Amino acid sequence: MARVSIDMPEHYSYSTELPIRISDTNGGHLSNYAVLALIHEARLHFLAQYGYNEEHIILTDSAIVYKAEGFYGDILCFDMAAGDFNKYGCDIFYRVRNKKTGADIAHAKTGMVYYDYQQQKVSTLPDEWRAALNPDSL
Repeated sequence: MARVSIDMPEHYSYSTELPIRISDTNGGHLSNYAVLALIHEARLHFLAQYGYNEEHIILTDSAIVYKAEGFYGDILCFDMAAGDFNKYGCDIFYRVRNKKTGADIAHAKTGMVYYDYQQQKVSTLPDEWRAALNPDSL
């Protein structure tokens, strides 16, 4: 069986913490669907630090590689970085780890594109977004 592989960045530009709630568990441990929901919340925190939200983005894909279990009450650290920029968007990478133990819980990536809802089409990622998310990309 082929496994998903994500080339994770060496450095992360942002970190945030989120707790595992009881509704995030299934069978006593962190559920796979909750990981994606927590990544969504972490992405909102990431964008908010630059004064942005998801009003102009659409996710094109997501990938998650599970590394270890998480449990109710654990605090998860989401180390995040943007990369793989193209004309329309980029990928956001997430290293999810247990705050107490330091163990990696998951590695993830979401692809996003900038979207113009008035014209109903993918649009060029504005330079100010590109500069904020990755100053080295200009």
